[in-house]
Amino acid sequence: MSADEVSVDPVGADEVSAAPVSAARNPLTTWEGQPIAPGSANDVSLAVSESYSSMTVQIPLHIRRAVEDGPTVFVTAALHGDELNGTGAVRQLLRDPALRLVRGTVILVPVLNILGFDRLSRYLPDRRDLNRSFPGSKRGSLASRMARVVFDAVISRCDFGVDLHTAAVRRTNFPHIRADLSDPRVAELAVAFGADFIVDGRGPKGSLRQEALRAGCPTIVLEGGEALKVEPHVVSTAARGVKNVLRHLGMLEGEAERSTHQVIIRRSKWIRAERGGFLEYHVQPGDIVRKGQHLATNTTLLGQVQNTVESPFDALVVGMSTLPAISPGEPVFNLGKLPRSPRAVGGDPT
Repeated sequence: MSADEVSVDPVGADEVSAAPVSAARNPLTTWEGQPIAPGSANDVSLAVSESYSSMTVQIPLHIRRAVEDGPTVFVTAALHGDELNGTGAVRQLLRDPALRLVRGTVILVPVLNILGFDRLSRYLPDRRDLNRSFPGSKRGSLASRMARVVFDAVISRCDFGVDLHTAAVRRTNFPHIRADLSDPRVAELAVAFGADFIVDGRGPKGSLRQEALRAGCPTIVLEGGEALKVEPHVVSTAARGVKNVLRHLGMLEGEAERSTHQVIIRRSKWIRAERGGFLEYHVQPGDIVRKGQHLATNTTLLGQVQNTVESPFDALVVGMSTLPAISPGEPVFNLGKLPRSPRAVGGDPT
C-alpha cells in the first residue's frame, strides 16, 4: 500500500506550530581571513586534522552569499563517510542555475567526514562515530577534536541547518525528515522541507543536529537511500527539500514544491528476525502496512518456509535490511507506527 492511500486529516495548530522566521545572526563576511563579499560564490576549505604523514587534512566547502543580508544556512553531507546520497545532492545544488540567493548565505559541505570518506567508511580512523562526538573538544579524541573544529567554524556561525544522511551499510531508508518537533523552529524547517514523512525525535546524544539546536541553530536531518550509492530519487528529494527550506526563509525566489500531505511518525521500532535463514521480502521502504501483515517469509536455503515476519501495528516501512541472509536477532524492518487517524501537516486531506 502506498503513502498516497493513507487517509489523513489536516493537523491543527497545536500539532506542529510554524514559528516565524528567526532573526539572522551576524552576516558571514569572512572565512579564514578571506573576504566573503556580498553577491559572491566562494570555494574554500577548512583544516580539520592531520594525516599519518603529518599532512593537513582539509574539507572543501562552498559559500554563496547574496547581496542582501539574511540567515546563514549550512547544508552538510557525508557526516558518516560512506553516506554519499547527500554528497550527490550537494553537488547537484552547486550546479543548479536556479540556486540564486536573494538574501542570506548558504554553506554547502559535500563531505564533512573526509577521513571516513577517503576510506569509504562510516567511521573515522579512530573507529569513533563523528555524529556522536559533537560539540567536541579541543583536547579530546580525533573525532572529538574534528567535531570541535567543524562546530566552531560552521555550525556556530549559522542560523539553520540541514544534514543529509542515508541508512547504514546493507540497509536502506525511505526518504524522510528526522526532527525534534518539540522545538517550533525545528518544526518550521521540517514542514518547509516538504517530505512526505517526518519522524519526531531529539536525535542521539552527541549528534550534530541535537548539539546544533542546543547552540541556537535549528537543524533537521534527511534520511534516504543506501550507503555507498548516489540514487537519483534520493538526490532529487534532498535538493528539492533544501531549496524549499531556502524559499521558506526568504532566501530563494520561487514556489516551494511540497507534498500534498505530511504524516508525522512519533514512534518507530526495529523488527528483528526470530530465526536464521534466507528472506523473501514482500514490502519495500515507503509502503504502508497493517497490523499482522506479512512483511517477509523466512526460508531455508532449500526453500522450506520456517516462519514469517509480521507487522505488530499499522505502520510505515521507514527502512529495511537489503541483505536477505539473516541470523536470529538481526534487524530487518524499521517500522514507524502510524496513529489511529494519521494526520497531515498542511495541504488537503488525500
